[in-house]
Amino acid sequence: MLTRLHFYAGVLIAPFLLVAALTGLAYTAVPQLDQLVYGDQLRVERVGEKPKPLAEQIAAVRKAHPEGSLSSVVPPVEPDHTTKVVLSVPELADQDKQRTVYVDPYTAELRGELTTWWGSTPLTTWLDDLHRNLHLGETGRLYSELAASWLWVLVLGGLVMWFGRRRTYAGASARNTVLPERGARGVRRSRSLHAVTGVWISLGLLVLSATGLTWSEYAGERFTDLRTSLSAFPPELDTAAGGSSTTDEESGHHAGQGAAAAGTPDGLTIDQILAKGRDAGLDGPVEIGIPADDKSTWTVLQTDDQWPVRMDQAAIDPHSGEITSRVDWADYPVLAKLSKLGVRAHMGTLFGLANQIVLAVIALGLSAGIVLGYRAWWQRRPTRSGRRALAGRPPARGAWRRLPWAALAVAVPLVLFIGWAFPLLGWSLLAFLILDGLLALRHRYRATRGAALT
Repeated sequence: MLTRLHFYAGVLIAPFLLVAALTGLAYTAVPQLDQLVYGDQLRVERVGEKPKPLAEQIAAVRKAHPEGSLSSVVPPVEPDHTTKVVLSVPELADQDKQRTVYVDPYTAELRGELTTWWGSTPLTTWLDDLHRNLHLGETGRLYSELAASWLWVLVLGGLVMWFGRRRTYAGASARNTVLPERGARGVRRSRSLHAVTGVWISLGLLVLSATGLTWSEYAGERFTDLRTSLSAFPPELDTAAGGSSTTDEESGHHAGQGAAAAGTPDGLTIDQILAKGRDAGLDGPVEIGIPADDKSTWTVLQTDDQWPVRMDQAAIDPHSGEITSRVDWADYPVLAKLSKLGVRAHMGTLFGLANQIVLAVIALGLSAGIVLGYRAWWQRRPTRSGRRALAGRPPARGAWRRLPWAALAVAVPLVLFIGWAFPLLGWSLLAFLILDGLLALRHRYRATRGAALT
């Protein structure tokens, strides 16, 4: 029964998985591609002795770009990086995008501007949409959720089948379980390579499946409901006297980005605000959020998402410089931490270059495994005269009838629960069952008709 399920899911879902693997492979190179394409904006020509005050850099930006409102400022992380000044402009508000102006911190000269999405460059945004929804909007998201929903089923089912099969082989060795079988030819070799590839990347595939589903359309909603019931969201940073929340849980960006904010002429400067944040222990890469109005605070948010992460946040009074609210990474519930870290690992940022390399290897391994699986299917096709076929036949149906009643009593409710938790998995599994039933009726009809004619 498991073999038949693995067969049908592999044949019908593998194209979605292959597209996800190839688009994900392209996304793993985003940091390097950004530097290659947008090097003029992201880096300075010459590193100076001392950066100019952020206020002076912002003034240069506002002189050239008076449109919209000032949203946030990202000081350079490395000496050769530019300062990012983010503007909220009306024509981009409907797209949930901003205009980011890049400034040489040593000369206050503008290096260029880009339309960004939560800080991501146009190229990064394009590749992200390609992987997430194939540029087809909400409809396209169904492809990636369908792939992620079936990925863990295929991986776990494949592992159970492979290790179970190895135990039944005469002379099977541990080597042939994790390395390709020596001397194998034809379909046996393709199957061995397919299975061994899956064994080596199985853990990574399970992690990618789980983390990908957390922000999917339907399964992601189930995950959000679970987090809500467990109160597993991070604490909210209070940026107003009224206690309103202005932080986005996953991106960490200031929620008042569309509000008008020209600064605080009677209060502290942005450089003093940054100094207050540094004194409060907010070291490393940070983003400074501009007050949404005269009743809001500044925010200083750590944005270092490499392990060990630094994601503390502080709200700072614009007049006194007092820390009015603070949320530390240590305050996050365990499930919120796991969700955040999982997303960063999925995006290839948690462990830097090593994370990118691992993701690339997994994407290439998954692509190779899919090709090998199809090759084995084709090699299993009947080739004798009178029995020729384009591809191999599926395993025999009806295996569920041989299951003990106790196993069925556990399996049926479990499958129903999984179908509820992962709606696209449930609906597609139902479609498989209907298809399989129709094929069975067609086969029975042909057999009955043939018997009647003879």
